[in-house]
Amino acid sequence: MSAISTALGPSSVDTGSAARRPHGVMFWIARYLPAEIVGTAAMVVGGLLAGMATDSPALIAAAALLGEIVGFYAVLAITVYAEQMQTGERRRGALARTGMLLVAEFGAAELLDTLLIRPAALIAGVWLLPDPLWGLLAGKLVADVIFYAIAAGAFTVTDRTGLRRRRVARAEHPAPEQVTS
Repeated sequence: MSAISTALGPSSVDTGSAARRPHGVMFWIARYLPAEIVGTAAMVVGGLLAGMATDSPALIAAAALLGEIVGFYAVLAITVYAEQMQTGERRRGALARTGMLLVAEFGAAELLDTLLIRPAALIAGVWLLPDPLWGLLAGKLVADVIFYAIAAGAFTVTDRTGLRRRRVARAEHPAPEQVTS
């Protein structure tokens, strides 16, 4: 899988609405932009509220990070759940698959991002730029580039391995009866 094929978007995601789904870069924008908008708003609110209580760049960055994580994943959980419901999954199955797919798509990226990349980028941004708002946004931009490089690759893997498609239960397609002699 090349970086170019990853950047251009998945080729075979089957969520029941493939004919209406955008392709290429527009796919990635449609998939992640709503979560980014909500996550960014929550990051700014969390960071600015923390900034009213402390001058510590680390505490401001931590509050901003927490806000961003909550806002971002709330939108993506709804998005992935809706995709799974379109595949014909029942509610419980769609909920379980949503959790699994979120971990598969974002697990590695989120671990690196949350524990290392984003806190360092947010702290550096708040420390280097005189206005905490611009520092948070600059740090977020740097961290997002790295995060999406990892997450887009993971999405493509889950797509190409078939994890995003509904698995047909054996009860729906029973095996042919065996003939015994």
